[in-house]
Amino acid sequence: MFETLPTPKLDGIIGLMQAFAADTRTDKIDLGVGVYRDAEGRTPVMRAVKQAEARILDTQDSKSYLSLAGDAAFLTEMETLLLGGAVPSARVAAVGTPGGTSAVRQICELIAKVRPGATVWVSAQTWPNHGPLIAAAGLTARPYRYLDAEAGALDRAGMMTDLAQAQAGEVVLLHGCCHNPTGVDLSAQDWAEVAALLERSGATPFVDMAYQGFGEGLDADAGGLRHLAARLPEVLIAASCSKNFGLYRDRVGIAMAVVPDAQRDAMAATLAGLNRQSFAFPPDHGGRVVSTILGDPMLRAVWLEELDGMRARVQENRRALANALREATGSDRMGAVAAQQGMFSILPLTEAQVTKLREDHGIYMLWDGRVNMAGMDPSRAGDVARAVAGVLRG
Repeated sequence: MFETLPTPKLDGIIGLMQAFAADTRTDKIDLGVGVYRDAEGRTPVMRAVKQAEARILDTQDSKSYLSLAGDAAFLTEMETLLLGGAVPSARVAAVGTPGGTSAVRQICELIAKVRPGATVWVSAQTWPNHGPLIAAAGLTARPYRYLDAEAGALDRAGMMTDLAQAQAGEVVLLHGCCHNPTGVDLSAQDWAEVAALLERSGATPFVDMAYQGFGEGLDADAGGLRHLAARLPEVLIAASCSKNFGLYRDRVGIAMAVVPDAQRDAMAATLAGLNRQSFAFPPDHGGRVVSTILGDPMLRAVWLEELDGMRARVQENRRALANALREATGSDRMGAVAAQQGMFSILPLTEAQVTKLREDHGIYMLWDGRVNMAGMDPSRAGDVARAVAGVLRG
């Protein structure tokens, strides 16, 4: 039956993880895999998470199924975290999912259910898994310009020109904050212009929110999403708790749709049905950790303090690398790194130069020059910068 089954190409990020693990050099540096790391190179369990888990362990008396949508408290708390009351709850339908990846897939399946083969506009630089998830649902990805590589900033004119071509029945995928992989975010004015453009065209926004709290803060990072939700009749949302709660392996996500009141029940039932067809009931433990933290003022305060510290560390790492690059290259060509947001930036490197950094210096990053700022140790910024300057000089 499976004689002709081809071996799929190894995912680039997974391959990079394997290569780093096999590298025996003691001075190697992992700037590739998108997880938060502390000063010791660990991805720690947050104190608030440990306290919430202890409480759950002490009080939970059943592991029976919940609803297809998942724990109601988790859905309610995440609605508040993401939307902040921008729209009435009567317009919001949501289901829990196994991580943000599954949330993106469920939204793509939802789109395919009502618009088979629909076009999804995606920023030209985006999370590598967006394309495969869109294609797996039978949808068509179409790029729009996003990064001005020379300036390390938003190609605002190019983006707006391309998105002006989006039509009703099509979908525009937007990163809610901390754009992966560029670190270049939309300003409040940019969000307002995108909202006006979508309002005119009738295209539907789809916001992927994977890093809320890692940019400027929880509410500021959700400002663009909330503006869209308040202004437009429909908004699709996929969100992850992997980064801001550190729950990577617990797979905590949510798929959400903001629709007119009259469509809310049908949307809720459809999302629940999509869950049933793929994994049935979403996992509960991680979601219950999140709802326990968000629903308790003391735990929420502990979590916010930790999240603020994580964000500050990433910003410190950014400044350290930007300053080191300035010194090593003798130019401010990559100075925009310091002003970008979130865990990632793209350095202006070719794939061959990235390979040389890995082979000659033990510095690992993605093939497009994406670096994980949370993997940077400020004490090694000079090493990274000198190596980058060397490969740029050839």
